[in-house]
Amino acid sequence: MPKTFERTRKAIAKKKGAIDSLHQYSRDSKRLHRAQVRDEKLEKIAASRKKNDRPYLERATFFQEALRQNGSQPLQMDVIHELIKTFVHQYDEELNEVKKARRPGRPASTKEDLLKLKVDKLRKEYQNGFLIPVLDTEENATLLSQWEGSWSYLTTLKWVRISSAGSVQPSSFPPRGEH
Repeated sequence: MPKTFERTRKAIAKKKGAIDSLHQYSRDSKRLHRAQVRDEKLEKIAASRKKNDRPYLERATFFQEALRQNGSQPLQMDVIHELIKTFVHQYDEELNEVKKARRPGRPASTKEDLLKLKVDKLRKEYQNGFLIPVLDTEENATLLSQWEGSWSYLTTLKWVRISSAGSVQPSSFPPRGEH
């Protein structure tokens, strides 16, 4: 959480004695306003970054859970492909329910449109190369099973892109742009 406003408020309070007695257009009141606006801007940026990072955290959690069910042992490539397919098709059931709930002749709801976009994006990514942590080596499997949920820890893992055709390409994390 940004602390610029609190630091500025304390500095002005030490200098002036009471913040309540500041004039509306004084330098110190403008300084306080700038600090408050900066803190709000930083919070907004942090919330945006957290929102963008959430899908990768969910993905890592999904594959971590799969590894833990396997006893933190490396997985075979055919098992990895099945896990990817499970992850890609996780929203299919919910999408079908939303489609069935819609009355005939009505346009698609926002929720349905968002689910369609999410499913299409995952399918396209799987065709071109699905980004996952390396699950077939002992070292990376151990590291992923020890992961506690932080974003910075994910950069220590090795990542690959696995396509539906079976090609495996090393990749970097966090991903830069669309693949």
